[in-house]
Amino acid sequence: MKIIKKITKATLLAGVAALTLTGAANAQDNPYEEIEGVWAPLPNGNQWGSTSTVYYGGDGTIWAAERCGANGSCLDTPDRDMIMQLDKDGNILKMFGRGLIVWPHGIHVDHDGNVWIADGRGDEEAGVGHQVHKFSPDGELLMSLGQPGKPGSGKDHFDMPCDVLVAPNGDIFVADGHQRRGGPGPNNRVVKFNSEGEYIMEFGGLGAEFGEMNEPHGLAMDSQGRLFVADRYNDRVQIFSQDGEFLMTWRQFGRPSGVYIDANDILYVADSESNSGGTRNPGFDRGIRIGSAITGWVTAFIPDPDKGIAFSRAEGVTADDEGNVYGAEVEERNLRKYVPRGTIPAPWEQ
Repeated sequence: MKIIKKITKATLLAGVAALTLTGAANAQDNPYEEIEGVWAPLPNGNQWGSTSTVYYGGDGTIWAAERCGANGSCLDTPDRDMIMQLDKDGNILKMFGRGLIVWPHGIHVDHDGNVWIADGRGDEEAGVGHQVHKFSPDGELLMSLGQPGKPGSGKDHFDMPCDVLVAPNGDIFVADGHQRRGGPGPNNRVVKFNSEGEYIMEFGGLGAEFGEMNEPHGLAMDSQGRLFVADRYNDRVQIFSQDGEFLMTWRQFGRPSGVYIDANDILYVADSESNSGGTRNPGFDRGIRIGSAITGWVTAFIPDPDKGIAFSRAEGVTADDEGNVYGAEVEERNLRKYVPRGTIPAPWEQ
């Protein structure tokens, strides 16, 4: 079912108050430095493909997925694995996924260490794609949601799903609906399932009003259990309850492609598109904004080093328990690591 939300005065004021935090959008300090060169070289001389997604495993390792070198579809390289686990030095520990994924888009590691992947494209003839997959840490396929290779808008279909998140109680949230070339796709929603993959509800719908979405590109959850949605083409982060109740909207983190919240409720947002050609979210520079998931204050900004390309270096973002930040790049085709220059005060200390 699709819920209809009543916008109260308090909710409206919360949304408006968040807009007042946008001042000096690009002026925060950058307390990080980049590890130069190729931080995580691939084996056998392979080159990174577009890499929109990265996630901290909680055990000192990083998970990422790349789109099989220069190819637009991993179906063109059936002998190549695209999901990988790395240590903090960039060494690859394991790889898997060959033949199962067309276009990896979002990745999530649940509380049991299982790895979830949203496959953002599909091939109906090959019977692959438009699905969300659950893998064990060793690459065993445990569950698949959606119909293989068949896009749709029903309870058991996705159309270019962007991301997936598993709540502490095991409920599964899928951000469904990547924008198509020339216009939005049919699904601009978040779909909720129970731990067995059974449909519970959905919320969203195409639009720019509170609670509506235009390309829900990423998902994160804070310690309060609130669901953060990167509503990219509306230039905002929206916050919901797990029942789909709209809570507030934040624009101070720019045009969000990737969102991640660590154990200390620090929010990391990868803004990969602001100011592209001067028409997308003008006034905001591209880069990674860091702040508080509780207060919404932005306290640090890792700027995009190259404003001449169409997209930023980082579209996906995560951080480990030492405060290192990792950016997954679509345009530059790489996975980068940023390390603190010194002690970084927590957002509530600034």
